[in-house]
Amino acid sequence: MKDFNFYAPTEVAFGRNAEERLPELIKKHGGQRVLVHYGGGSARRSGLLDKVFNLLSDAGIGYVELGGVVPNPLLSKVREGIDLCRREGVNFILAVGGGSVIDSSKAIGYGVPYEGDVWDFWCGKRPEACLPIGCVLTIPAAGSEMSDSCVITRDEDLNKRGTNSDLCRCRFAIMNPERTFTLPPYQTAAGATDIMMHTMERYFCRFDDMTLTDSISEALMRTVKDAAYAVMRNPEDYRNRAQIMWAGSLSHNNLTECGGEKDFATHRLEHELSALFGVTHGAGLAAIWGSWARFVMPKHVSRFVQFAVNVMGVTNDFSDPEGTALRGIEALERFYHDIGMPTSIRELLGRDITDEEIEVMVRKCSREGTMVLGSIEKIAADDMRRIYQMAK
Repeated sequence: MKDFNFYAPTEVAFGRNAEERLPELIKKHGGQRVLVHYGGGSARRSGLLDKVFNLLSDAGIGYVELGGVVPNPLLSKVREGIDLCRREGVNFILAVGGGSVIDSSKAIGYGVPYEGDVWDFWCGKRPEACLPIGCVLTIPAAGSEMSDSCVITRDEDLNKRGTNSDLCRCRFAIMNPERTFTLPPYQTAAGATDIMMHTMERYFCRFDDMTLTDSISEALMRTVKDAAYAVMRNPEDYRNRAQIMWAGSLSHNNLTECGGEKDFATHRLEHELSALFGVTHGAGLAAIWGSWARFVMPKHVSRFVQFAVNVMGVTNDFSDPEGTALRGIEALERFYHDIGMPTSIRELLGRDITDEEIEVMVRKCSREGTMVLGSIEKIAADDMRRIYQMAK
């Protein structure tokens, strides 16, 4: 078991009408002039933005707004937000949306007090300050509402990178499962995939003697799988929408890492897919994970057997551990297909990927061959190429 620190400072307001606590929570954390940051038209069409604006106005909290965040949030929007915050004297950022909006808000928070180029923080420089951030979560998937991570894409070269710091953790997260009733099935499925993957990226690690953390992880993955089936049948199933929403937060606030470590090779491999082709992140994860799993499984059979039996319900064939492990991988891929997710790049893109496109992804993912991925197995450029080829 690996020594660990666990830090989860985000205050969570969870349940029906949780938005009513918004003014109280902003004032609690010193917000006087707020940037309300959001994505496309869904937050406005649903009436949520109007409710947020009315709550702020009634509480005497000044605000400015900035919409237009896209999936795989862009550096150009971050820079626009930094300029707006400085010009308007903003001292608090409120993200209304999902992971892309929250990550964009975090990046703006880093940039406002920084005199240099905010992209420096995605090139190895450590941030030293960040404006306080809160969120009203509408899409359970990324877990950014309780995580220390922030992923941004630079427009000019489609370079997608992540950075981590406790400074950007949300001060509060407002979560009302009713706000997820209208999510399209594809977005719901991609979100469930991302949630499970955040735990799987920690579960598949070199440390396998933290029984309690393993049990939490396995319960979380089983719960999300079962709840995804339920909300596909009934989108307004409050109980199961709530399971998914809460699991999204717990999957990425480092709880399922206690005693272990992150791997996140699948995430890094997928970042190049979504950066280059603009695909939904969760769908990209589903398309690539099976190939990564088959690549690393032969050296870690017992871990994959445990996953197969305890998460996917596969019968353990003690005479054939590798067969049991492989059936666990196949069972997860069947789940992906059941909820409408792809299990190959061809299914993801609707066409074959070219060798030239794979080389672009390998070059970016390995940073010109200078970086390796992962922890359970180190994935170098040649390994990345092989995994992408396996996933075709």
